[in-house]
Order: sequence, then structure tokens, then C-alpha cells
Amino acid sequence: MVYPVFETKTIAVEHVTIRSDQAFASVKSKLERLVTRIDDGIFTLLRYGETVRALKELEALPALSIFGFRDHGALLGIAGPRRHAIQYDIGNPLTASKMTRHDIAAGLYAPIRVLLSEDVDGVVSFEYDRPVSTFGQFGSAEIDKVAVQLDKDLRAVLEEAAS
Repeated sequence: MVYPVFETKTIAVEHVTIRSDQAFASVKSKLERLVTRIDDGIFTLLRYGETVRALKELEALPALSIFGFRDHGALLGIAGPRRHAIQYDIGNPLTASKMTRHDIAAGLYAPIRVLLSEDVDGVVSFEYDRPVSTFGQFGSAEIDKVAVQLDKDLRAVLEEAAS
């Protein structure tokens, strides 16, 4: 075989939209209260081999945390008017490790990207690709089991934030 080898495959992905009748600022604030920002100290512990201590801290985390976010609405200002749109990375490092230990490529989808946006008509919504569909491509019962729980946790918190 001659390297590099380029391969592609097509997968089916379920895309979810959860609409809200609340104002963008209200939904954003509620989401950020329900799903707090992860403490980067955990990654420092892991970097220095403090795995036992890191595991204890990871086990104490809530089901979901915000790893990071990008103000995509501000970026739109380059091409025209700004809009309310924030892309969040939401997940749990322990959950990710439970999947990636079976197939490292699952790391492509952990954490989950979630977009909170307001359309031109003022309708606020969350959008994301369902974990059960993105992780399903790996054909692993172990990954699927974790993805099902992740899917339930994510949907529940986003519906609560949107209410």
C-alpha cells in the first residue's frame, strides 16, 4: 500500500433543532447556569500524570460541561450585520474517554457542538447533531451505550434552557 491513503464513507446524521419562545439572552444565560464551564485544571492534572486525582475530579463533574464557545454571530459582522449565534462545545471528559477507548476516531465528535442562534425573524433555537447518530458510525455497542446517555443528557439540558 502506498501512503497517504485517502478514504471516504457516507454516514447518516440526525440533526436536531430545539426552538424557544424565550429571548436569546435569556436562553443563553439559562444554558450557562445549567451547564457550567469546565475547570481546565483537570487537563493540567492529566498532562502531569496525576490520573488518580484527575479521575476523582472528573467523577465529581456534572453530566455536561461547556469546554469552550465561539461567538459566531460576531464573525458574521465581517460579511454583513451581526447576529446572535454562539457555538458551544458541550460534553464530559469522562464520557469521551469511555467512547474513545473503544475507537479513538470517536474523538472527532466529543465534545458535541451545539449552536444557539436567533434567526432573522427573532426565533431562538439550539441545533446539534444527535450523538447516537454521529457516534453510531463506529459500530460499537460500548460507544452506542454511552452515546445514548449523552443524547438524553444533552436533549434534557437544552430543552430546559429553551423553556
